[in-house]
Amino acid sequence: MSAVAVMDVNAAPAVPPAGLIARLRAKLGGGGEAALTRRLAGTIFLIRVVSAGLAYFSQILLARWMGGSDYGIYVYVWTWVLLLGSMMDFGIAASAQKIIPEYRASGDQARLRGFLSGSRWLTGVVSVVMSLGLAGLVKLLSPWIAPDSVVPLYLGCLTLPAFVVANTQDGIARSHDWMTLGLMPQFIVRQALIIGFTAGAFALGFQLGATIAMLASVGAVWVAMIGQMIVLNRRLHAHIESGPKAYDYRGWLATSLPILLVESFYLLLSYTDVLVLQQYRSSEEVGVYFAVVKTLALVSFIHYAMSATTAHRFTEYHQAGDNDRLAAYVSHAIKWTFWPSLAATAILLALGKPLLWLFGPSFVAGYDIMFIAAIGLVVRSAIGPVERLLNMLGHQKICALAYAVSFALNLVLCVMLVPRYGGYGAAAATSLALTFETVLLFWIVRTRLGLHVLAFGKRG
Repeated sequence: MSAVAVMDVNAAPAVPPAGLIARLRAKLGGGGEAALTRRLAGTIFLIRVVSAGLAYFSQILLARWMGGSDYGIYVYVWTWVLLLGSMMDFGIAASAQKIIPEYRASGDQARLRGFLSGSRWLTGVVSVVMSLGLAGLVKLLSPWIAPDSVVPLYLGCLTLPAFVVANTQDGIARSHDWMTLGLMPQFIVRQALIIGFTAGAFALGFQLGATIAMLASVGAVWVAMIGQMIVLNRRLHAHIESGPKAYDYRGWLATSLPILLVESFYLLLSYTDVLVLQQYRSSEEVGVYFAVVKTLALVSFIHYAMSATTAHRFTEYHQAGDNDRLAAYVSHAIKWTFWPSLAATAILLALGKPLLWLFGPSFVAGYDIMFIAAIGLVVRSAIGPVERLLNMLGHQKICALAYAVSFALNLVLCVMLVPRYGGYGAAAATSLALTFETVLLFWIVRTRLGLHVLAFGKRG
């Protein structure tokens, strides 16, 4: 009986491969807005996956070449670069997806031209000043900082201006649906250059430590940003007619600063676990935990892809007063965030041990932590990119408050759990905070906008 069943299955597949391909083409094809969103999100996700592969490969090389202690220092400094660099643009990288569509809709070409250049000058100049201040702070605190961390921290300060301008250019490019231009320099070119520079240093016989790795990162960030700037300027010149420019710095900041609060608390929520772990545990344990986070990064890339694709369209539909279209688009974005995230989580957990082993045999010790960390990511994906929805529709302040409360909860839980449970405590604290944040955002959107922002359940 079972043999017959096997023969039947092999002889007549329920869904032929050609049928699967046709269905996939039907989903991603077409000229509708939903199909366009899927294609753009697919492009972003593909870039992030390739980037993840390069980043994963570079982290494996660094972990094996540098050893656990130096790798932990590098992770610590690079985490500060990611955190501060993403906050030092005043939220303009995110608000560009609100400001640019509004200028286009109103036909205000002078302010549009002013924003496209002035936003980069603003974030660039201020980030240079703030980076010099941070370098002075490192100098002031150097007697209390581990000697091996001082020079890498200085190099982190040198990285920040280019990192900030690149983020601003990313927001401008995505607002024009130039997803490849926005993301490729930061996530593909940068990672490839880091691999190339560190491999070159290794081949030349340099002893790879945190300082050499940060030097490679500084060079990669600056080269990628300058290349992106050249291409973006050419495209904007061809896309936007020349003319007078108006600089509404006050208006830009009024829109951006509330979004900055949202982005800042989100980043703090994302990096609190690593930063607190560094304070209570060894650099080796920080390296293992970071490897776990990198392994699960694919799940968050799906959320990022939908957020980057949908934000400016939320603004467009809201400006047009088309609430039905907006609600349908939000529902579509949530489904295409949650179900792929759930599938990706299952795959990563199944392959977790061999993936962690690539960093080194000792990193497999973090496998059990993956299951705890994955809970928060899956729960968070169930409501999709609703933080972008709130930001684009003018509810930045309540969104920022939700993230602030979630960050505070995460910080308290990390301080309570990390000293005793290490990486397990950090993962548990973050998952609990993300679950709390998800429930809070769901309630806010339901109350303020009347939308059911959940991948499943009854709408209305």
